[in-house]
Amino acid sequence: MKVTKLLHTRMRVSDLDETIRFYTTVLGLEVIEQKTSPRGSQLAFLKVPNSAELIELTSFPPSGPVRVQEDLVHLAFQVESLDETIALLTMQGVKITDGPTNSSSGSRFIFIDAPDGYEIELIERPAGEDIV
Repeated sequence: MKVTKLLHTRMRVSDLDETIRFYTTVLGLEVIEQKTSPRGSQLAFLKVPNSAELIELTSFPPSGPVRVQEDLVHLAFQVESLDETIALLTMQGVKITDGPTNSSSGSRFIFIDAPDGYEIELIERPAGEDIV
């Protein structure tokens, strides 16, 4: 067996509407589909600009509250300008939890928290660099 493509990453959330609002308003992602799964989970698929992979958000209240373990997982997104991103986040009242930090590769990054405590890394790469 050999996998051929990463399709999506699934994250369980407590409040689907609040989380969708965060990802669309703060990060500019687009909801491309919302539906109910056969077992009753509420699902939303979000598209990230310039990426083929999707983020699947799911809410299933009978499973109990979501508890995200610190430093377990995070999503990383590339931004054009970290300074502009910081200014926009500040205007929206979004707290920067770490950074800005300069890396040895020339990248700069910050961290913010999404609803339920999922950590988001926002990275500005040096001009011409688009790799992981």
